[in-house]
Amino acid sequence: MGTSTTETSALRRDAECIFCKIVADEIPSDRVHEDERVIAFKDLQPQAPVHVLVVPREHHRDVTELAEDPQLLSHVVDTARDVAAQQADGDFRLVFNTGAGAGQTVFHVHAHVLAGGQLAEGEL
Repeated sequence: MGTSTTETSALRRDAECIFCKIVADEIPSDRVHEDERVIAFKDLQPQAPVHVLVVPREHHRDVTELAEDPQLLSHVVDTARDVAAQQADGDFRLVFNTGAGAGQTVFHVHAHVLAGGQLAEGEL
């Protein structure tokens, strides 16, 4: 949750953000997709047989801030769909936690793609 957000190579980046460090290859991740706007990697503590995080390369605090860039938000959702098709049978749950009270622990917007097997109602 750093406060030192900077513009570097036209991308907003927070020097203290773990996801910004993953995007910059400073921290390794098990990537399943990457392109010029987003990366997707396996969650280290999966809550479903398939649990992938789709993360914009540019630092946005949460999905409400990301909504200011509707094309990027749409790209995150499209990437989630593609990841679910590649990693599972195409059925998936897409979750954005927004705010600490809702379970957001990393304040760089990310979509949880949960799939594989039957996800129960009320299950994350």
